[in-house]
Amino acid sequence: MRTTTLGSKGPEVGVVGLGCMGMSYGYDMSSRRDEDASIAVIDQALDLGMTFLDTADVYGPCTNEELVGRALAGGRRERAVLATKVGMVHQGSAGSPRAVPKGSPDHIRRSIDESLGRLGTDHVDLYYLHRVDPEVPIEDSVGALAEAVAAGKARAIGLSEVTVEQIRRAQSVHPITAVQSELSLWTRDWTEEVLPYCKEQGIAFVPYSPLGKGFLTGRFSSFDDLPQDDFRRGLARFQQDALRQNLAIADKVRQIADRLDATPAQVALAWVMAQGEYVVPIPGTKTSRYLRDNAGASDVELTAADLAELDALPVPTGGRYF
Repeated sequence: MRTTTLGSKGPEVGVVGLGCMGMSYGYDMSSRRDEDASIAVIDQALDLGMTFLDTADVYGPCTNEELVGRALAGGRRERAVLATKVGMVHQGSAGSPRAVPKGSPDHIRRSIDESLGRLGTDHVDLYYLHRVDPEVPIEDSVGALAEAVAAGKARAIGLSEVTVEQIRRAQSVHPITAVQSELSLWTRDWTEEVLPYCKEQGIAFVPYSPLGKGFLTGRFSSFDDLPQDDFRRGLARFQQDALRQNLAIADKVRQIADRLDATPAQVALAWVMAQGEYVVPIPGTKTSRYLRDNAGASDVELTAADLAELDALPVPTGGRYF
């Protein structure tokens, strides 16, 4: 796989990474988790050059970090560029949990040691603030992340879902290596201000959900196609009326994919990577088949005409979440 770096000063990574959340959290929660299969997928990702692995302490909670830790045991940790996140905690009942920001310095100081224990490592390569806590100045949260870097527990700092102003405030405390936000052919908000700023500053931009939470792969044509107990059943864009209108977007991606002898997922990922040198998407999957599909996006070359056609796709019906 082709490689790039996480920003102008970050480590070398494959141009497509792996989001590990769905292996233990969020998608198709009714299905039995096959941890051995997920560990095999992580191992295969490393073999394919998808060296950038993404997790967070809130996924599970905690169980996704434990899974990734098991996958990287036995000498595989050295092959990975490992990112985790802090700053979100679960509230509510077991049957109706919700994640809320928690960015206090004390929480961050405790969480890094707990994450390292679950991951089975003495450091992470990238430590993100998962969300900005409105009750805590971002400078205070980033200051605690910087302490983790000074202690050798993290190599670099990242931020997630932030504005340009928040990035600037964070940079006044410590250099920022990466910004992670949702970016895909049906979520392009960040291309207006944040992505250009990251390019200017040499900051990596790490798109999560680069396949539109799976929609752009063409796998869903009806609300009923979604697995039971899958969080996408609560998302506005997957409700039947909205989904029916949004199918035009997936159909256009498929048409271009057919023309290029590629898959819709590969075209969608290629568009994301075309947004900049340091744009490194982290599609998630639990299966070897889709992993190989995603890795193949590294070889898809979109022409200027292809990109213009994709850029002209309509804004999807429905909000990003609710």
